[in-house]
Amino acid sequence: MPDYLQQYFTLDKIIQIGISLAILLVFLILRKLFTRYFFNLLFNLTNRPKTEIFKQVVLAFDKPARWFFVALGLFLAIRYSPFLDEQMPVISKIYRSLIVALLCWGLCNLTATSSFIFHKVNQRFELDMDDILAPFLSKLLRFVIIALSVSVIAQEFNYDVNGFVAGLGLGGLAFALAAKDTISNFFGGIIIITEKPFTIGDWVETSTVTGSVEDITFRSTRFRTAQGALVTVPNSTLSMEAITNWTRMTKRQITFSIHVSYATPIENLERSIRSLRTMLLEHEGVDNETIMVNFDTFADSYYNLFFNFYTKTTVWAENLDIREDINYKIIEILGAEGVEFAYPGQMVVVKQKHQNDPFQVNLNKEEKERA
Repeated sequence: MPDYLQQYFTLDKIIQIGISLAILLVFLILRKLFTRYFFNLLFNLTNRPKTEIFKQVVLAFDKPARWFFVALGLFLAIRYSPFLDEQMPVISKIYRSLIVALLCWGLCNLTATSSFIFHKVNQRFELDMDDILAPFLSKLLRFVIIALSVSVIAQEFNYDVNGFVAGLGLGGLAFALAAKDTISNFFGGIIIITEKPFTIGDWVETSTVTGSVEDITFRSTRFRTAQGALVTVPNSTLSMEAITNWTRMTKRQITFSIHVSYATPIENLERSIRSLRTMLLEHEGVDNETIMVNFDTFADSYYNLFFNFYTKTTVWAENLDIREDINYKIIEILGAEGVEFAYPGQMVVVKQKHQNDPFQVNLNKEEKERA
């Protein structure tokens, strides 16, 4: 071995290199054992209703814990290495920053939308947390966790976070002007969440979009239209519009008119209207609160019967089935009473002139003289 290499690879240093590699190998093996046995044991112990929260913690920190073993083994291996003594302060900072990042990873997993913690808080304090509020709070908590983690890592490398915040304060006005739309969208999202005009899955109609609500973020809300298109609307725009939530209807309206021939006797028409009202009142699919069946208009060539009522179901397909059944019953009732429908058309009445009409006689004389 050349002389310039002997000073680096002495017996003591070779032993230290071997110890470093052995430490790294041991921690890699421990990572496998931790994953296969110890972590499975923890999962089985916490897989009970009373320990559900501990189960969620174990699941959230599963992958971060595995990488922690790798990071710890690598750090100890480098520490026993004979060549990186001078770089150990920087390596220690990197290692501590990595631990903070792993903790941030686990906490972000714990505050995910489907996390058990939101369900427990919702039950404990009866917050009525719906499918919009939970994702929004999840994103907000994760933003706070990431911001704190970045701040801790920055301070670890002696970065003056206070000076950075002060700098933001000096440039706050310019930043506010530049981020005016973003801030308005954020507060628009807060308004939507607090007032709860809709939730995930509701069918909503506004002047901008009509569709099913898929997601709400800090900036915008996403809708899926009936054609399958995805429409993104800024929260500031959505919060200023009138919102019709068709999913929250308690009943669905049916209104139409029927044209009846003028040849129908008035007695038959009255009996038909009474029978139609009774039929709607007794129909199991019709809401009895508001039922209108009225002879309301004398049209040019027909009597107009006006219908207005509501079905108990708000499902469109079921509403159509009820409407179809009612139409068949209307035909039966009108047919039984001898009431005929009026067909589109126009009646022309020709009146004959009397032979002794002076105007007609003079007109005939004038025509003869011309001939």
